[in-house]
Amino acid sequence: MQKTVAVLGGGIGGLSACFHLSKSPQVSKIVLLERAGRFGGWLSSTRREDGAVFEHGPRGIRPAGAVGRNTLNMVEELGLESEVLPVTYDHVASKNRYLYVGGQLHKMPSGLGGVVRTVPPFSRPLVQSVLKEILISRGKEEDESVHSFVSRRLGTELADIAIDSLCRGVFAGDCRKLSVRSCLPPLYNAEKARGSIVLGMLLGSGPEPDVPPSTLAKRAAQENWAQWSLKRGLQNLPEALEERMRNGGRVEIQLEVGTIKADHIISALPAKALASALPSAAQPLSQQLLEIATVTVAVVNLEYEGSVLPVTGFGHLVPSSEDRGLLGVVYDSVPFPQHNRTGGHTTRLTVMMGGAWFQEVFGNPEKVTEQLLLDRATQAVTSHLGVTTPPIWSIVALLKDCIPQYYLGHWKRLENMRQYIRDHNLPLSLAGSSYDGVSVNDVIFSGRMAAEGLVGKV
Repeated sequence: MQKTVAVLGGGIGGLSACFHLSKSPQVSKIVLLERAGRFGGWLSSTRREDGAVFEHGPRGIRPAGAVGRNTLNMVEELGLESEVLPVTYDHVASKNRYLYVGGQLHKMPSGLGGVVRTVPPFSRPLVQSVLKEILISRGKEEDESVHSFVSRRLGTELADIAIDSLCRGVFAGDCRKLSVRSCLPPLYNAEKARGSIVLGMLLGSGPEPDVPPSTLAKRAAQENWAQWSLKRGLQNLPEALEERMRNGGRVEIQLEVGTIKADHIISALPAKALASALPSAAQPLSQQLLEIATVTVAVVNLEYEGSVLPVTGFGHLVPSSEDRGLLGVVYDSVPFPQHNRTGGHTTRLTVMMGGAWFQEVFGNPEKVTEQLLLDRATQAVTSHLGVTTPPIWSIVALLKDCIPQYYLGHWKRLENMRQYIRDHNLPLSLAGSSYDGVSVNDVIFSGRMAAEGLVGKV
């Protein structure tokens, strides 16, 4: 029996679902609904005539783990291998990552030397925390905030500075509210399986999905890639998927929402958008969906003439105790110089602001001006990096409700929602960043899992 499947949302999760559905003989027709008039969701790149590329959303993808291999396998299937820009672990952008604490930049400890010596802004060698961690007993709670978990196992200093900054860099969120179980499952699972994060990392902390590596994924492992991008920016990935859909013949793309008949729906919409689209009979499900919060991030791309950085590396993060509104600055020209303009040396930087602190610092996202955000970003570059010249080019993107926040008990909410869908036999699958991970890899994998949940492995 052949099915018609409707996929809601043409971001990278929805496109991934279509890509996997289109390989199955069980699906006769796929209807992809997207309201925005463009595909790719938060994967968005500006390409200038002179060859410069600026990312407004994610800017590098990690190849690690099953979900990392899954994305690289897709890149190879789409014929994009020659477009990949890899950054290896021995590259300066992988080795040098900074924290801005106490008004100055501090290189994050890396390698053995960094772990056994006391490296500012930390007051003691990291190895002390690590050795003690092995002896700390398991937590009793079903869930815990990231901050509480790391404080308990590795000490408050690491939680206050490093983990606070990390959660701002990855989730634009507050580690005191985010769930360790949902946001950092490897840490949670390591403690559950081995009683220790350190032992979990050394011995492994549970099974991974089975994703055999393609030639490209094997190459990434052999060459020790830390992250990668594409020559024309990451927007090239959804563009290649869209082209495959348009030329594949089985996917019908609708930009206006009319009436469609379908046997099954895969929703890759944000949880709140799905909640408002559900019929009133599914009110308990809508209620759970509405409880998944999101945050708004301002992304300001800046370009400066010449080399302006006092240090080279990936970028720096800022803990909330230092500056609540400023999450971090990425030194884009260091990992991906290929995205600089041709002719004449420039430095590209991206300043990330707001997140969980957006309203508090900048006010209502509907009312904030681009000029205010641009001023705040250039001011940060001046004070953090000592850059005194104004940028020669800039662009401000306000990404409203772009990153879901997995607060305490997120895992339980997911369980309840999926149980409700099963109990009521709803022809609905959930994919996208609202549920099982916010990284590009997680979202692509969620699209694949939703498709395979419907038609089996393809």
